[in-house]
Amino acid sequence: MSDTPEQKPKLRHPEKAHRPDNPVQRKKPDWIRVKAPTSKGYVDTHQLMRNLGLHTVCEEAACPNVGKCWEQKHASFMIMGDTCTRACSFCNVATGKPEALDKFEPQRVAVGVMELGLKHVVVTSVDRDDLDDGGAEHFVKTIEAIRRMSPETTVEILTPDFRNKVEAIDIVAKAHPDVFNHNLETVPRLYPSIRPGARYFGSLRLLQRVKEVEPTSFTKSGIMVGLGESKEEVRQVMDDMRDADIDFITIGQYLQPTAKHAPVDRFVTPEEFAEYEKMAYAKGFLMVSATPLTRSSFHAGEDFQQMKANREKKLAAKG
Repeated sequence: MSDTPEQKPKLRHPEKAHRPDNPVQRKKPDWIRVKAPTSKGYVDTHQLMRNLGLHTVCEEAACPNVGKCWEQKHASFMIMGDTCTRACSFCNVATGKPEALDKFEPQRVAVGVMELGLKHVVVTSVDRDDLDDGGAEHFVKTIEAIRRMSPETTVEILTPDFRNKVEAIDIVAKAHPDVFNHNLETVPRLYPSIRPGARYFGSLRLLQRVKEVEPTSFTKSGIMVGLGESKEEVRQVMDDMRDADIDFITIGQYLQPTAKHAPVDRFVTPEEFAEYEKMAYAKGFLMVSATPLTRSSFHAGEDFQQMKANREKKLAAKG
């Protein structure tokens, strides 16, 4: 018998442990169901990520599309570790005190992009409120490393809000990613319970600032539905996004990761998503993705090409 005291397993969401359970709806409508990933492409992509010591938002956020994307060897990289300094009630990424930045990570991400042969890559991160610049320079180094090794690859970034770090937005925007994405996640009324560490108008201002720094950059943002929002509130978010000159909106169904996370209020039907898509295009977005399984990085490469074509068409129409 060992004299070493038995260690308790590390909690993935220690700050949520005291919360009462919200029963997870196991029975989902047909339009939200996905098959478990088993393909060779999925296994190969998984092994490459482990060999390079990299994290992906596909795994950490329990994305329902991971099987389909990884089968095609499309992975979305998550930099600056796997531990977030925020505790949003919708998110499955682990929370706690992060480790120091890995200065070799940008190069390993670039190798991963090259090995996968990605024509378009999405790079996101955990929130790093512990860093003076929120991780802005680390984003820049990652963008630069990818472009050195894969100069033909377009780069889309999905950043935190860099709260109270205005200069960080400028630092990343000036690296001129092909798409600068930051998700609003939900309607402002639900921020205190769903995204308590963030500020709705702060996130809008971030995306507006990107266009001020780099007017030709594409900006993108997304929300989840099924959290208790109303259609009127979603319409208002669309208007707020257009006032901030955001080009691309994504709208997807919220799925509850565990009993400690926010409950699903309802499953929004495909017909309602089609209504949102029509509404968003009518409001002037260059690109809209609104389906139950829409996620920020799902079909990101194809959507980027379509968004570019839509901008060119719009500019041509103006003469």
